[in-house]
Amino acid sequence: MRLRNVPGSRDVIRSSEYCVHDPEARRGKWHEFFGNDRPVYIEIGMGKGRFLMDNAREYPDINFIGIEMYSSVLVRAIEKAEASDEGGERNFVFIRMDATYLGDVFAPGEADRIYLNFSDPWPKDRHAKRRLTSSLFLKRYEGILSESAHVEFKTDNEALFDFSLEQAKESGWILSAVTRDLHNDPVMNRNNIMTEYEEKFSALGHPIFKMISRPK
Repeated sequence: MRLRNVPGSRDVIRSSEYCVHDPEARRGKWHEFFGNDRPVYIEIGMGKGRFLMDNAREYPDINFIGIEMYSSVLVRAIEKAEASDEGGERNFVFIRMDATYLGDVFAPGEADRIYLNFSDPWPKDRHAKRRLTSSLFLKRYEGILSESAHVEFKTDNEALFDFSLEQAKESGWILSAVTRDLHNDPVMNRNNIMTEYEEKFSALGHPIFKMISRPK
């Protein structure tokens, strides 16, 4: 379960150099913000940041933006970033925000990839629109993805995965790749970088589901 009540977390975020404090002002200017024209990859619901920072180290020619709506979770990512900071050029930043407002922060075509890792399943039917793979959110992603971009989604929740497949098809998205057992799929598991949740669930013997999709 995610931590949701860390005293002083918002103060830490406000003073952190790892966080973008005026993201709306960066809309349409993310390449300018990073000082280069490299692709921009976004992780929505980045949690404690392991996946994002591991990717940033592995792929220095990509700009990574991690989005997290819970202050008490984001502060853990900040602590991790501070502990591992070796100086030099940094190719990742964090934003505390609700993904509902992606269009206020990113201009059309500005995102080259979106990662959704072990998102909250919101199991009750009345909360389906809150799921990050719902048709409502897919529409939001369409509004910011570049022409050749795609969304990568991983989960251990089969019901959420089935829902996500259905939503992608109903929204007219193209399913580029699908697996119901990522770690035993030699093609899709190649160069796979695990999240904290993925490592935990995999160790318990849970299969990991993954889909890669893009708008038509």
